[in-house]
Amino acid sequence: MIDLHYWPTPNGFKITIMLEECGLPYKIIPVNIGTGEQFKPDFLKISPNNRMPAIVDHEPPGGGAPVSVFESGAILQYLAEKTGKFLPTDLRGKYEVLQWVNWQMGGLGPMAGQANHFNMYAPQFNPVEALTYGQQRYSNEVNRLFGVLNKRLADREFIAGGYSIADMASWPWVVGFKNFGQKLDDFPNLKRWFEKSVGERPAVVKGKAVGLELRPKPGINTDEQRKILFGQTAQVVR
Repeated sequence: MIDLHYWPTPNGFKITIMLEECGLPYKIIPVNIGTGEQFKPDFLKISPNNRMPAIVDHEPPGGGAPVSVFESGAILQYLAEKTGKFLPTDLRGKYEVLQWVNWQMGGLGPMAGQANHFNMYAPQFNPVEALTYGQQRYSNEVNRLFGVLNKRLADREFIAGGYSIADMASWPWVVGFKNFGQKLDDFPNLKRWFEKSVGERPAVVKGKAVGLELRPKPGINTDEQRKILFGQTAQVVR
């Protein structure tokens, strides 16, 4: 039996669909995100990002203690590998699937979610107020995510065990903290990880410097540049 901590949202649906497709027995444990149940200590133990869905597999492959997994993409991959279904095992087939899973996680989901928020839930402001509202919303979310990472790093040097691709994936997205409206001094564990544990690694220093001369000065200088970077719609892929 798999415990599924769940609320009926697109990310939740991903997992119920997968469980039904695989024929795995599961038990729904509702997480009412409207009343703040995602912030309860017991839930945070299995989902430190205070987001559902999350699962606890009481019969993991190979036996042993139960395995908990959070983030819908990771859960999908875990269930696919557990059952041997819906994820090819050959190298090319596997990464053809995984690259599109990551496309959804990094692009379609976040952007559709923000579009839904601003179109359906955000108050109707005048243009100046709307700009401020959007800036505050995104800055607050980055602040929350920095807090999650800061807490994670309180008792460890790196994000997941030893130095790994988890650190390599997150570190570049902390570099621009000032542009995100954040102060690293507010996150001492994150600051230590960013500046020393990862930031002082020779390969990181070298990798961060690659191609810097190719970038233009900060700011978008022409209407054409703005159109190219920020005015894209489905038309560009037709």
